[in-house]
Amino acid sequence: MQKFIGTGVALVTPFKEDKSVDFDALVRLVKFNIENGINYLVINGTTGESATITKEEKKEIIEVIAKTNNKRLPLVLGVGGNNTADVVNELQTADLSHIDAILSVSPYYSKPTQEGLYQHFKAIAQASPKPIILYNVPGRTSKNMEPATTLRLANNFENVIAVKEAGNNVQQYLELIKNKPADFLIISGDDDLALNVVLAGASGVISVIGQAFPKEFSSLIKLGLEGKNKEAYRLHYKLMDMIGLIFSENNPSGIKAVLNKLNITSDEVRLPLVKATDELQGKIADFVDNF
Repeated sequence: MQKFIGTGVALVTPFKEDKSVDFDALVRLVKFNIENGINYLVINGTTGESATITKEEKKEIIEVIAKTNNKRLPLVLGVGGNNTADVVNELQTADLSHIDAILSVSPYYSKPTQEGLYQHFKAIAQASPKPIILYNVPGRTSKNMEPATTLRLANNFENVIAVKEAGNNVQQYLELIKNKPADFLIISGDDDLALNVVLAGASGVISVIGQAFPKEFSSLIKLGLEGKNKEAYRLHYKLMDMIGLIFSENNPSGIKAVLNKLNITSDEVRLPLVKATDELQGKIADFVDNF
């Protein structure tokens, strides 16, 4: 449980100009985050463009990250979808030897009821050999997993250890924090709200912006966990405009534009995503130059 307190980052998948995976850039990105205070790494999430990554690429991405990491930080792997049987099969057949926990997104597109969401995650909990972090992101799935459903899963399954809550809803965060089991972690999936909810009692964040500014963002969350509000908000305000910029068009095009400016990765994305516009790239470049 302690492994996932603090700042995790949802890693991008770097691409070359021909759209193949740029493993050299991936190594640079992982080292940059390890060396600058990040607490754990998340592989193959939304920010990693999991929807357009093949099974073969996913396997190699895991191997490269695990080798680079060399057991220094915990690794979380995205394993989710709206076909429950496929998710269960992946959990039962994949090599998870390098993985410390699973991040499983709430089913998208199908729009199940709350009971459907519960039964989906019940099947995953019963199949998973690794601890599970639930992932609620209604802006992408089109269906909110209500606090009562999250808390029902938390109370009924010991291996459901946390939720990455990304509803951008302060009231929902507070309800989860207020009513959660003592050892259940509430992890922010909203970079703009992360400090606020940490100060309210959340356990940290799985961040997008954190991989470009790992030292500053991990320090911000650490200060929040220590209750050092003024110092934490000083860093929050320093990063606030950039957080808005990277999500203004789509994710991960925004964060890839930042990482490109920092000479860590290219800004290439796979269709149907497209690169950040010239206007956004200019604003990002100005921010980085004056940071």
